[in-house]
Amino acid sequence: MLDPKHPGHHVNEEPRNDFMDVAIGFAGTFGVMFLIAIIATAIEVAIR
Repeated sequence: MLDPKHPGHHVNEEPRNDFMDVAIGFAGTFGVMFLIAIIATAIEVAIR
């Protein structure tokens, strides 16, 4: 019997490394925020 809702019938087609996904996401977010902070600081210094 082929039940489409049965989890055993669905193979994980693209295995993921969750730790690396989280690490890359965290590093990317940190990098963007750091870049925004550097630009904001440069603008503040330039205005003075």
